[in-house]
Amino acid sequence: MAAPNGQYITLQDGLRLHYLDQGAGQPVVFIHGSGPGASGHSNFKQNYPQLAAAGHRVIVPDLPGYGASDKPETQYTLDFFVAALSGLLDQLDIGRCVLVGNSLGGAIALKLALDEPQRVSRLVLMAPGGLMEKEQYYLQMEGIQRMGAAFAAGQLKDADGMRKLLGLQLFDASLLSDETVEERVAVVNQQPLCVLSTMQVPNMSARLGELQCPILGFWGMNDKFCPVAGAQTMMHACSRIRFVLLSECGHWAMVEYAELFNSECQAFIAEGRT
Repeated sequence: MAAPNGQYITLQDGLRLHYLDQGAGQPVVFIHGSGPGASGHSNFKQNYPQLAAAGHRVIVPDLPGYGASDKPETQYTLDFFVAALSGLLDQLDIGRCVLVGNSLGGAIALKLALDEPQRVSRLVLMAPGGLMEKEQYYLQMEGIQRMGAAFAAGQLKDADGMRKLLGLQLFDASLLSDETVEERVAVVNQQPLCVLSTMQVPNMSARLGELQCPILGFWGMNDKFCPVAGAQTMMHACSRIRFVLLSECGHWAMVEYAELFNSECQAFIAEGRT
C-alpha cells in the first residue's frame, strides 16, 4: 500500500507537521513509534484504513523529526512531542478523541491523557514506552541497544541495514515488506542524529493511577524493545484496563496480528458509544 498524499499544518511555534486525515465520525489519532525512519503511514498502514472504513475519522500524523514533518535540531523530549500533538489537535479543532499509540507513541498518548484528560476518551496502547527508567531499557532490551548504535553509525541508510534492524521488531521477519523498508530508508536519510540522541522519555509508572479513561493494550511476548512486564505494571496501576498478550509476536502487534488488532480496536471504541 503506497503512502497516500497527506496534508501539512504549521503550529503556532512554526513547526510544520505532515498528517493523513481520512474518513468521518469519531476521531481516532494514530501515534507512531521512534524507530529510525518511522512515519504514521509506515507504522499503521494495515490499521488506519480499516478504522476509517468502519466509520471513524482517522488522523495519522508524522511526529516532528519523522516522516514528512519538520526535523529540527532540538531536544526531542516527551513534552516536545506531546506539545506538537496537542497543537495539531487544536488546529484541527479536535476536542476529544481516541488515541492509538505504539512504543514512543504509546508514551505520548499516556502523557497527553495525564496532562489533558478531558481530551482523551479512550487509549489503545501497543507496548508503550515510559514505564521504566531509560537506562533499564538500554540494559535489558536488545532492540533498543542495536537501534541506537545502528542509527548513530549511519548503518540504516540502505535497505540491507534497515531490514536487519526492522527484523528485530517482528517475531516473523518475513512479514517485513520491501515497501516498508524503502519508506524508512527514505526518511532516515533526512533525520538528524539528535532525533534519537536527545530523546528523553521519563518513567511515568508512578502516575498511571491518575488515568481516567478506558484502556486497551497489546503486547507481544517476544518484544525486543519494550519488556512485556510493562503490561503487568499497567494492569496493577490502572482501572478500566485490559491487555491482549500475544505469543509469537514482537514489538509490532498491529502488523503481526493486524486482523485481531483491528477488530479488537473497533469493538473497544464502539463500547464508548453505548
